Amino acid sequence: MTSYDRPTTDRSATDRPTADASAADAPAASGPDAAQDADGRAVTEKALFDAFGGIRGTAETVLPGLLFVAIFTVNKDLHFSAIAALAVSLVLTAVRLVRRDTVKHAFSGVFGVAFGVVFAMMTGNAKDFYLPGMIYTFGLAVAYILTTIVGFPLIGLMLGPVFKENLSWRTRNPGRKKAYAKASWAWGLILLAKCAILFPLYWWADTAQLGWVLVALKIPPFLLAVWLTWVFLTKAPPPIDVFAEMEAAEEREKAEREAAERRHTGDEVLDGVADGVPQDMAAQTAEPRHGPRHRR
Repeated sequence: MTSYDRPTTDRSATDRPTADASAADAPAASGPDAAQDADGRAVTEKALFDAFGGIRGTAETVLPGLLFVAIFTVNKDLHFSAIAALAVSLVLTAVRLVRRDTVKHAFSGVFGVAFGVVFAMMTGNAKDFYLPGMIYTFGLAVAYILTTIVGFPLIGLMLGPVFKENLSWRTRNPGRKKAYAKASWAWGLILLAKCAILFPLYWWADTAQLGWVLVALKIPPFLLAVWLTWVFLTKAPPPIDVFAEMEAAEEREKAEREAAERRHTGDEVLDGVADGVPQDMAAQTAEPRHGPRHRR
């Protein structure tokens, strides 16, 4: 039960509490809430870490672009820079496959780098290596905003399965839906601000300048958006574990079936006993009694 669900005590008819009594009551009142808040923060941190890849996932998305711009700054060789960036993405993915880790973040990095390499090779313009990622960022920003406007915040769609709540937050947990809406607005506006910086540079700056600015803007906006998401969700009501609810419903149905089967089996036994009693009694009545006759 959260703090705003707890009943308050009516003190209109009681005396004013003393300072000692207030001090004694304070730990008892704050203890459960503090423990619940700590658990909520830990669960939220773990969910965000799993959803966004944590430090390793962030490094896997930054390293290929950093390698591309570093090599291109030195030798101005588009082909060598692009091949090096793609190669390091493949190596990072292979490491995850060998260690049997989650590969979704590594694969997303490989696809992003591959699109950039293909686009740059086709046009012959090194700046086009960054263009697919910039277009993706802009599309993602629009998706965050539009989904929030229509009532399906994208952050909720992404994190709902991670928190084992699926879409229960839309109809059963309005406070959590509001937190997801705030987080989606934050992501959308932060990504739009990032695009407002990068797209003008795509036209005005050279490849090295655009690349270094893009690398510099890779992590700080991401960390800001993740932090704001964490703030909004830690202040929201806890998620509804729909998976646990489904398991509990299945257990209840199983128990009800077993109880019905036991009742059915018991009824059959009682029916058999009831049908056999008159026959036994008739057989006993028809049998002659052999025993010593008592003389009067």
